[in-house]
Amino acid sequence: MAFVELSHEIRDGMPVFPGLEPPRVGAIIDHEGSRPRYGGQAEFYLGRIEMACNTATYIDSPFHRFRDGQDLSEIALDAVAGLPGVVLEGRVGSERAVALEADEAALAGKAVLIRTGWDERWGTEQYWQPGPFVSPASLDLLLRSRPKLVGVDFWNIDDIDDPSRRVHTGLLRERILIVEHLCNLASLPPAGFRFFAVPLRLVGGASLPVRAFAEIPD
Repeated sequence: MAFVELSHEIRDGMPVFPGLEPPRVGAIIDHEGSRPRYGGQAEFYLGRIEMACNTATYIDSPFHRFRDGQDLSEIALDAVAGLPGVVLEGRVGSERAVALEADEAALAGKAVLIRTGWDERWGTEQYWQPGPFVSPASLDLLLRSRPKLVGVDFWNIDDIDDPSRRVHTGLLRERILIVEHLCNLASLPPAGFRFFAVPLRLVGGASLPVRAFAEIPD
């Protein structure tokens, strides 16, 4: 069994979604400062992190879009852990819209991961340029197919110039979860793997970073 990392690191001060504050990662008390508490016989690091919940690779619950939707604490584990996965190659058109082709039956109940290669820009200013988004026709395909989760390797599944956010609206209304900012999808086979993107069981949680990864049989 092999595991493939599909999530970005979280670092102190890293760039995040435009307009949000970068994360602050530090200590409530560090190793040296803790030693007097234990008579110099032991030391511990007690960490602290302050960040927007839409940082690095994260999952969106229905509550992110709908005030009466499921929050993170209400998502079943079988919707985020051990999902059979499928990678679709997204063709990015001149207007940034991503076109998808797939057998609808092959996507039902799956984690559908859309690869464009946009993640190769991670860590550069070019990553935050207006990026790909799922086209209306591709959204219709996904809604007909009924996957459990849709993940993308770019920073917003929607067209940032469209205030209706039709992709978030359409998918989350149907309780199809969304994971944004994936990476390394080129390391996965088209199918035959299991996908994991488990968030904390946070009451009132709308979005939250995940450690996304794939499990590939030998």
